[in-house]
Amino acid sequence: MKITKKIKLKQMEILEKTYQGAKPALIFNSVFELLVAVILSAQCTDARVNATTTRLFKKANTPKSIIELGIPALEEQIHDCGFFRAKAKHIFETSIILLQKYKGEVPNNFDELIKLPGVGRKTANVIMSVAFNEPAIAVDTHVFRVSNRLALAIGETPIEVEKGLQQIIPREKWGNFHHYLIWHGRKICKARKPLCDKCPLNEFCPKRSDIK
Repeated sequence: MKITKKIKLKQMEILEKTYQGAKPALIFNSVFELLVAVILSAQCTDARVNATTTRLFKKANTPKSIIELGIPALEEQIHDCGFFRAKAKHIFETSIILLQKYKGEVPNNFDELIKLPGVGRKTANVIMSVAFNEPAIAVDTHVFRVSNRLALAIGETPIEVEKGLQQIIPREKWGNFHHYLIWHGRKICKARKPLCDKCPLNEFCPKRSDIK
């Protein structure tokens, strides 16, 4: 199947109709809480992150309180998330920078965000989109997989997929489609056993007959 622009527009139409109103699965009550949650989400399910942050945020949910908690106690609070020692170090160091440089606030600037420890392009895009309502497409494992399978945006790296999605998706819908693609990856287009027979995009997917 050759994926033309017309087919891509149909794919986008179906995704929007199917997942309209989709929101982040992470639970947070401030920009800083969102930042911590996204840092914790690397190699970890959102359900696990939410269980962890529910516990952590009762003790510390600001840069100042994270610093007061200290790294050993922070590691104890987040130990059930993968790579908890590295994540604790990043969250602690980021908290120090936020206090020293930004008066405890998370910067509303992509270039400043990616300078923070533990904050890569994906995390920065999530913060810009979800917290600050700025046009951004965060490419996580679900977005990467679904975009390539549908040939909506093909790339060998997340940034290649991000640029491809930016070209086809209207700028004002970047943030929404980030969530549509994530939820489609979680519910239907799963990594190991995609539910092709239940997929609303089956007719327009070039990989539907190749995935077993």
